[in-house]
Amino acid sequence: MGRFQVMTMTDAAAGRVREIVDARDGAKGIRVGIKKGGCAGMEYTIDLVTEPEAKDDHVEHGGAHVWVAPEAALFLLGTEMDFEKTTLRTGFTFHNPNQSSACGCGESVELKPADLKALAEARAAADAA
Repeated sequence: MGRFQVMTMTDAAAGRVREIVDARDGAKGIRVGIKKGGCAGMEYTIDLVTEPEAKDDHVEHGGAHVWVAPEAALFLLGTEMDFEKTTLRTGFTFHNPNQSSACGCGESVELKPADLKALAEARAAADAA
């Protein structure tokens, strides 16, 4: 593995990312970020990536590419991105250990930054492996 990954994605999420990329010319993947908003304080954002930004964290799974905005990395640490289709909604979901609460609609969340000391230790362990 070598490089430390900010977040992971399920096979279902990777499949959906590949579908999005295949449907759009020039797309290389998606970019996950966060923005202030929603009833719980923060919302996840997903944008199409045509030109990856060097400062973004890159996550690859099953040929699907996701970039994580630097300002979101601390909040997304350890998160698993999934994709689900239910009768109520179809979309990416985020199983985030940094989430302290979510609103009832599931569209916005309250996030706390990850522990930087733990992050540094995890990165060091990943680099040593």
